[in-house]
Amino acid sequence: MQEMILLKVGELALKGLNRSTFEAVLLKNIRRRLKPLGEFAIQNAQSTIYVTPKSEDVDLNEAVERLSQVFGVAALSKARVTEKRMDAILKEAPLYLEDPLLAARTFKVEAKRADKAFPLKSPEICSEVGGCLLEAFPHLKVDVHHPDVTVMVEIRDFGAYIHAGSLPGAGGMPVGTAGRAALLISGGIDSPVAGYMLAKRGVELTAVHFASPPYTSERAQMKVVELLRQVACYAGRIKLLVVPFTEIQENLREHCPQDLFTILMRRFMMRIAQELALENQCQALITGESVGQVASQTMAAIACTDAIAQMPVFRPVIGMDKDEIVTIARKIGTFEISIQPYEDCCTVFTPKHPKTRPSLEEVVKAEGAFEWENMVQRAVAGAQAQMLHAD
Repeated sequence: MQEMILLKVGELALKGLNRSTFEAVLLKNIRRRLKPLGEFAIQNAQSTIYVTPKSEDVDLNEAVERLSQVFGVAALSKARVTEKRMDAILKEAPLYLEDPLLAARTFKVEAKRADKAFPLKSPEICSEVGGCLLEAFPHLKVDVHHPDVTVMVEIRDFGAYIHAGSLPGAGGMPVGTAGRAALLISGGIDSPVAGYMLAKRGVELTAVHFASPPYTSERAQMKVVELLRQVACYAGRIKLLVVPFTEIQENLREHCPQDLFTILMRRFMMRIAQELALENQCQALITGESVGQVASQTMAAIACTDAIAQMPVFRPVIGMDKDEIVTIARKIGTFEISIQPYEDCCTVFTPKHPKTRPSLEEVVKAEGAFEWENMVQRAVAGAQAQMLHAD
């Protein structure tokens, strides 16, 4: 009998009349993530998605790894599918579960009888399968509270499914069900995590990165590409827009007070990102700001930045400390990339003593020291686009 993958959806099951729309997006994301591995048959029924390889040479472990990163999947497991007969189940269970059960000391059996036409009820299925496994693996003991292995037998529409428990999925909502937002991404730790967290709520990402050659290197830009490819393992394909920012930064250095440089720079980033967001059908901006982490992220500084925003600005890590952000960065595989020593434009011309409590009036006055409108338009027009996918 064939080995396949069972996927369990999470909060999609709570959706009402538009649930099918969410499921259709999830299925599209699953197909896209599995496409490099080969052909799969994918079926959806009873809050479960059945993923069956069409050839024997498909790497099912790699498929599980990829599917565990798809938002909208709550849990998943490799399973053996058999005919819906107890003799078939009892024949396949010891063979399929040999490796995990030989390595275990205790186990229990759970059954889910979604097909109510099956003649045995769940307790009877558990009893028969448990007895069969005890006979095949006499070293095992039953522990219904804290077993080493939980054997699952699911009787469903398309067959009987045997597996050794489920792995956690990525959770959240399918990417593409909650609109699109523009992520302001540097090469640091915080912004990739911020993008991941909004993607988990179904938001499709467009990334905006500011480059300031010759002050920033080509390697710094490659680092951002690598970060986004890693985030794309969860968020799906991401459009990257690289904005030329040297002219604006040099004029800020020449004309504006040094202690306001960082907050002024961020205001120009927001202006440019907002225009690019509108051009790319984004409804919001995303940043990796956390209150009080640096001088430009005090409440007063954030208020000065938000004053020029004409669309929502999401800051999903706003209340986290660095350790919490790093924990997520390690989990999603961006941390080691982020700490590579290639500076981005946020560290160019950084003042020694930045102002932590700027007033909006003084910031606006400082911006009036030079003509910047055409510079902003040149930066927007000069943005270079590329589409990034997970490796």
